Amino acid sequence: MPAIFVRERRKVEEGEKKPRYRVVGVHDLNLKIYVEHIRKSELDQLAKVTGATVVILERGKGEKKKAAQPA
Repeated sequence: MPAIFVRERRKVEEGEKKPRYRVVGVHDLNLKIYVEHIRKSELDQLAKVTGATVVILERGKGEKKKAAQPA
């Protein structure tokens, strides 16, 4: 099954209007992506057209998780 692997960018805060994801790689898919950062809605559209699934990679051990922001 084709897959698009992405990870969340580190320097994007909640509510920012910047693309949040970075494509890490693709599997079993003839697809070229020409942007450094991409929005989730754009990823979903690519996946729908190509029949791929979007896999959001988990953080590594050394990366800090964001502290919960009070509402």
